[in-house]
Amino acid sequence: MSRPFITADNRRISVEGFCKFRDYFYTKTGIYFDDSKRYFVDRRLLERMHALGAQNFNDYFSVLRLEANGAEFQALVNLMTTNETYFFREEYQFKCLVESVLPELMKDRPPQPLRIWSVPAASGEEPYSIAIYLLEHWADVDTHEIELLASDIDTRMLQQAQAGEYTPRAVQYLPAHLLAKYFQPLPNGNFLISADLRGSVNFSTVNINDLTQTQAFREMDIIFCRNLLIYFNDLSRREAAEMFYEALKPGGFICLGHSESMSRISPLFTARRFSDGIIYQKPGRAR
Repeated sequence: MSRPFITADNRRISVEGFCKFRDYFYTKTGIYFDDSKRYFVDRRLLERMHALGAQNFNDYFSVLRLEANGAEFQALVNLMTTNETYFFREEYQFKCLVESVLPELMKDRPPQPLRIWSVPAASGEEPYSIAIYLLEHWADVDTHEIELLASDIDTRMLQQAQAGEYTPRAVQYLPAHLLAKYFQPLPNGNFLISADLRGSVNFSTVNINDLTQTQAFREMDIIFCRNLLIYFNDLSRREAAEMFYEALKPGGFICLGHSESMSRISPLFTARRFSDGIIYQKPGRAR
């Protein structure tokens, strides 16, 4: 008889079930849940089991693995990922971008689009912040074609990003004049970002652990991947670093979160110290 992988009180997945799910989710996404996340994972698994009417974990896990369209896996991913962010988060990197990185990248560069990839995009605060910062602080913004790509594994967050509606908390660190310039106040107290900015970012669903999806991201000049790799283990971090290496042009840059260090993940990149912070570069001459 197969074990149901659910405890008698019906509120926790068993240790065996948790480990079985953890290994599967890690293989699919690169995100690793250690034992301290048991309660978090149990609650979300049980929520989805209840939604589908699954009587035990084995039944639910079969649906998760075998469903042809992957809709249940995507629903679970949307529950399992965290998306706490706000506009102008870690602003020093945007300042470094316009004052140090872009002048180096664009010097003696033949005409070609500047390609920037924001991943994970969550609900859009980071890519829209990049767009605003370029418009406000990069003197050459009107002389170059810019492709701003943004991706996330969470389809629910991407829908919010494309809608462009934000709470007062999300915009609390924006200077008042920028809030007035780029956002429209709504009757519900939220703020709607301008249509021009919504049209300036190309959003897409991407699982960075799926090479069939990331292969579309090549010849990038700059990648923002901040506060994602902290959810990975050592192996999946190295694999992500290799993917980003392939995605960047020679001489391209990748920005990580303030608590992350590419030097502890992979030897592929060179740490560059600018006045506003450390950013990592793919060796080779920028083209």
